[in-house]
Parts: sequence; structure tokens; C-alpha cells
Amino acid sequence: MTGMETGMDARDAELKKELNATLQARRELGEEYESALVDSFLEKVDQRIDGAVERRVRRQLAEQQMVVARGSRAPKATDSWGERFGFGIVSLVLAIPLSAIGGGIAHLPGLMAAWAGIVGVNAFQAARANPGLFGGRRRKSAQDSEWEE
Repeated sequence: MTGMETGMDARDAELKKELNATLQARRELGEEYESALVDSFLEKVDQRIDGAVERRVRRQLAEQQMVVARGSRAPKATDSWGERFGFGIVSLVLAIPLSAIGGGIAHLPGLMAAWAGIVGVNAFQAARANPGLFGGRRRKSAQDSEWEE
């Protein structure tokens, strides 16, 4: 039995006690108080239902916020463009010595290997910043749950 079931059982038992007390009061006070007693009991039931609905809604909102927070992979507006621009500048600056080293040591194959590495690193960075850029599957916005090809 889970804690939730135990809590519900306790509330059910408490509600049964209140119903029994209402019925006992009706027997003692007579029919003229029946309407007031039933209204009082129904008000308590309404409060229980409202509390349960409120807890359930809060829990579902919290779960949705967690899903959105975990699923959010959009880059921040402040660093998205600047990060890509900076990465491009750094890779071009580093391309000069890498080209000289690769070309000086292994001539054309070394130069091609250096540029293959530079292009590969930049392609990886572009794919990370823009999922689906190279035709792969990517997830749509947080509101949509379908995948596009």
C-alpha cells in the first residue's frame, strides 16, 4: 500500500466519521434540522473535493514545468549568436598555424587532415547549436510532441 492510498483511506475514514456524526445528530435533533445538517456535510465534502483537485492541478503543473525545463534545449538569446561568431573566429585563427604545421610536416595530406579537422569541429558545433541542420531528426518546440524527418 502506498502513502497516497494510506492518505486516502484516512480521509475516507474521517469522512465516514463525519457522516455518522451527521446522521446521529439528525436522529437526536429531528427532521427540522435535516436540511441544515445535510448542507453542512455536503459543504465538508465540497471542501475535500476542492482540496484534492487543487493538489492534483498543482502536481500536474509542477510536472509540466519539469518536462519543459528538462526538454528546453534552446540556446539563450544573449549567447547564441555571440557564441557561434566567437567559435568561428577562433577556428579561423587556429586554422593558420594548423595549416602550416600539417602542410610543413606531411605536405598536402597533412594540410587536408588539418582542414578536415577544422571543418569537422565547426560542423559539430553547428549541429549542436542547430539540431536537425544536416537532415537528421530533430524535436519540434516544447508544445509539439511529434518528430519531423
